[in-house]
Amino acid sequence: MYNLIVGAVDGVLPAERLLEVVEEGAEDFVGTAGARNIGRLMTLPTLLMPEIGDDRHVQTAEVGSVADLSRVGRNYQFHFVRNTTIPSVPSEHVKAMARELHIGDWDLTRTRWSVKNSDLYRALLEDYLTSEPSPKVFKLPPNRPEPGRIAVMMPFDAAFDSVWHTLKDLAAESGWPCQRADDIWEDDVIINDVVSLIARSTVVICDLTNRNSNVFYEAGIAHTLGREVILIAQTQHDVPFDLRHYRHARYLANAEGLKQLKATLLPRLHDLMNKY
Repeated sequence: MYNLIVGAVDGVLPAERLLEVVEEGAEDFVGTAGARNIGRLMTLPTLLMPEIGDDRHVQTAEVGSVADLSRVGRNYQFHFVRNTTIPSVPSEHVKAMARELHIGDWDLTRTRWSVKNSDLYRALLEDYLTSEPSPKVFKLPPNRPEPGRIAVMMPFDAAFDSVWHTLKDLAAESGWPCQRADDIWEDDVIINDVVSLIARSTVVICDLTNRNSNVFYEAGIAHTLGREVILIAQTQHDVPFDLRHYRHARYLANAEGLKQLKATLLPRLHDLMNKY
């Protein structure tokens, strides 16, 4: 159950509009007409919003609770306390959620205080979850990384074999599983395997050398999924302007350079793995 207060955004409501509507199933909690339990209203979550179309107020709804309620002459006065962890909800969005919130047309255009027999927080959460962006070109797997797993994004080119073996050996020495997308074949579409590997990994190492467009694309996916990303490159020129503010490790593709790369990455990887 929740309170729906429409129109009384200044905390004042005509007495006859208080509990003008109590939805079926909520009467046992707030009492029937003539025997209302006003005190119980303050235990319910509250959705406060202006009448839709009222240009005097910003057309947004706020979620919170009622801290106090008292009769003053012909009105009731109340103090609304906003839940600051929940952002404002546009009135039109509330209207779009009308079915889930048990809201009728008159509820949004008439100043009154109603009690609805719906779970306000659950409706808002489900709406948030179902409104999450959904990619069109690949499948997004469950967003849960496996502790200690490393994904490596680099060009599939023999010139990078020594780099790949260096990273794989580094991971193996610490007991971290480490894979490239060409290590797996779980889906008929390769990008789905790439995204799955990124999503399952705690750390994603991206080699930007030669400005490979696939690696840039994969780094963007890793950043979007909130993975820990380590950028490496052979020259500063390999790192585009939009990523130069992001620290990267430069290396030389020879025995001494790869040894130094290994020494540079090891403490960073330990720091990141210890966070999870």
